[in-house]
Amino acid sequence: MTRRTTRRRFMGQSAAIGAGFWIGSQAVSKGQDSPLQSLSAACIGVGGKGGSDTSHIGEQGVAIVGLCDVDGGVLTKKGREFPDAKQFTDYREMLDQLGDKVDIVTVSTPDHNHAAAAIKAMRMKKHVYCQKPLTWSIREARMMREVSQEMGVVTQMGNQGTSEDGLREAVEVIRSGAIGDVAEVHIWSNRPVWPQGVGRPEGEDPIPEDLNWDAWIGPAPMRPFKKGVYHSFNWRGWVDFGTGALGDMACHTTNMPVMALELWDPIAVTAVKNPGIFEGETFPGSSALMFEFPKRGNLPACKFYWYDGGNLPSDDVITQLPESFQKRIQQQREGGRKTSGAVLVGSKGLLFSPDDYGAQYYLLPEDNFKDFKKPEQSLPRIPFKAGGDQRQKWEFVSTVKGEYEPGTMSNFGYAGRLTETILVGNLAMRAGEGQRIEWDAKSLQSTNLPAVNEFVQREYREGWSL
Repeated sequence: MTRRTTRRRFMGQSAAIGAGFWIGSQAVSKGQDSPLQSLSAACIGVGGKGGSDTSHIGEQGVAIVGLCDVDGGVLTKKGREFPDAKQFTDYREMLDQLGDKVDIVTVSTPDHNHAAAAIKAMRMKKHVYCQKPLTWSIREARMMREVSQEMGVVTQMGNQGTSEDGLREAVEVIRSGAIGDVAEVHIWSNRPVWPQGVGRPEGEDPIPEDLNWDAWIGPAPMRPFKKGVYHSFNWRGWVDFGTGALGDMACHTTNMPVMALELWDPIAVTAVKNPGIFEGETFPGSSALMFEFPKRGNLPACKFYWYDGGNLPSDDVITQLPESFQKRIQQQREGGRKTSGAVLVGSKGLLFSPDDYGAQYYLLPEDNFKDFKKPEQSLPRIPFKAGGDQRQKWEFVSTVKGEYEPGTMSNFGYAGRLTETILVGNLAMRAGEGQRIEWDAKSLQSTNLPAVNEFVQREYREGWSL
């Protein structure tokens, strides 16, 4: 396996994207000449999103030799698709047994297990595809960046919008100065669509015979099993396991503006609307946050506003959107379906995306951009034609094979910084409404509110480690 070639490419692209730029070349197909044509993978979490992640990796000609899921029913079902794959309910056992037989590991578990699984795999020199958000904690995101670079492996986070031509074009448009200097970004989400703002239920239920509850809990503190409360979907709202509405969707919805505007390392975050963590157990049912970013090179200081649970930007932002979308906003206010959107407010106009993945955008007001000509392409386009999820898997596998020279765009060098930026927002949920948390990204600490620093990382439960 051409580890040194892969390492050079990875380190180069990590440095480029970490600085907010992307340097690439044309894709070069090496066909059967590649020494990495025959690849094998072990997949951790194979239900729900993990089910499609596993299938899509397999569609790229990768042999699926290991399947791991804590739910025996899910494991049996996926095993019918990949009958030759060995089955496990604990990813530690799978990696220990199959470590010398796999090239790729996918991680599609609840957030709290991402880092422990992915870092173990990377330290074994495995290329890793990991779902978003990259990690449960800020410190874990930093570690994922560091370990991936140290080990020189190919990585990709599952924010598939990164692989869409529309997102890459929008980034080029913003960087070209088409909408001028951007000092405000507004992003709102229709999440959560799971319970938040609730306390821990009393009592416990019998653990199903086909559920490995200990492995599901993983590095988090142990708690009793309650049917339908955590496994298999509602875990996102619980602070021990998920990262709430912000963690679930911001790696998608903020991806395009973060990349275009180099929105790394906020210097402060304030929870403008913050009912607070409910009984220390779940994220609030709704929130509104304000991130502050300093001047970055030639880019002016910028404030990024996040809204979830039905919260929306003020009318001075909404009234500048297309009339058809304003009608949807009005329907939401009247109790209708919640919307999602992203608005970048520039000195020359607005860029609006109603797409969770940043793959569709409008320049507003339309009259000001009638004669607009798109800037020269500066970011690579993926030649593989398919859905966004499958294109991202092609980008990942083709990079592992050495056939796609630009490499993965959402590699952990980029995705780690994106995740760090986002998860600082969850620290604000720990503070009171209106409390401004000053943040030092270098040391991963709040300089004015030390009480929140205990949530930057946590001690793992015995038997689990990074």
